[in-house]
Amino acid sequence: MKKFVTIGIFVLLIAAAVIFWWRHYFVFGEGVKAGDLNYLVKKGYVFKTWEGKLIQTGFKTPAPGAIQSNEFEFSITNDSLATVLERASGKFVELRYKEYIAPLPWRGMSKYVVIEILDIKGSEQENQTPIPYQAI
Repeated sequence: MKKFVTIGIFVLLIAAAVIFWWRHYFVFGEGVKAGDLNYLVKKGYVFKTWEGKLIQTGFKTPAPGAIQSNEFEFSITNDSLATVLERASGKFVELRYKEYIAPLPWRGMSKYVVIEILDIKGSEQENQTPIPYQAI
């Protein structure tokens, strides 16, 4: 009976570890989003993480007849990537991201984590060249 309980506990621990990994570390999707960077801020009570919002062109309507802007909220884990992006507030940016099933407190409040900046375009008056930047 003692051997059965030990095996049962071992199997439960392995199952819990697999479920935790799947919910928090399995990359569910990857993609690119583009839009105007609304803000980027470092915040948190215990874990200070970079959180941002991108306003995409077009409108997203959850209910028929309603109008709502299409917003993309994301987190950034790389400080050097966030430093480049925080200087681009109000500019048009293209971001590559990974989507997780659930967030982790030390990774950010969002399930979307930006891993690369593909392009930053300023206003039309500026002659700014794109700045490709990838997290290491």
